[in-house]
Amino acid sequence: MHISGNTIFIPGATSGIGLELALALHAKGNEVIVGGRRAELLAQITAEHPGIHTIRIDTTDADSIRDASSRVIAEHPELNVLIAMAGIMHPEDWTRPEGFLASAEATVTTNLLGPIRLIAAFVEHLRSRPDATIMTVSSGLAFTPLRITPSYNATKAAIHMLSESLRLQLAGTSVTVSELEPPSVATDLMPGQRESAFAMPLDEFITEVVGLIESDPDAREIQVERVKFLRYGEARGDYAETVAALNHLDPHGN
Repeated sequence: MHISGNTIFIPGATSGIGLELALALHAKGNEVIVGGRRAELLAQITAEHPGIHTIRIDTTDADSIRDASSRVIAEHPELNVLIAMAGIMHPEDWTRPEGFLASAEATVTTNLLGPIRLIAAFVEHLRSRPDATIMTVSSGLAFTPLRITPSYNATKAAIHMLSESLRLQLAGTSVTVSELEPPSVATDLMPGQRESAFAMPLDEFITEVVGLIESDPDAREIQVERVKFLRYGEARGDYAETVAALNHLDPHGN
């Protein structure tokens, strides 16, 4: 993905990483369409950031994705980048069956089925563009699990493998597949995450991501330095120690 000259749709970008990335990419000379569920947030974005387009979309709803994608393509036929940003993250206790199933189902619908439906809705249009990108959003937790978020970890691992597989299938077409792999970032994704000393400041994350895209437009995986500890534990041969450090355990999982 080149850093400028694109028309980019980012569903799930009314706050946090999505919104700040949308603003940064707009500032780099891209036309940006932000998608989200809440009409009041979309109106606020339009008012506060002239030039940013918005559209209502619920990425947990197949009909909403179908309707919004048709409208985006009709109103922005130059669209050549899809960034599937929407995601949720909830703690779950799988030792208490009544405490996790609803959360797990919602997480799979939002984090995995949503991006699958979005890509399905846009892939043919993107293939018609001379230079197009699908950007998925996984996580450092796709590679090193956080004990309290099993479904989130699993969906992000699935997004990683989906990205790898789509890249193989789309090889030889005009569409490239890149995977953004955030570490913990200071947003409201989880309660207390914004204030966490472990979380990377949002502005620093966005600055580094934009710099990585600019320096390597063909990057398969977009990794800030902070995520590499989680991403490469297995490759380094210290996976157990990495899991333990993330979860404040001893290396044997206790």
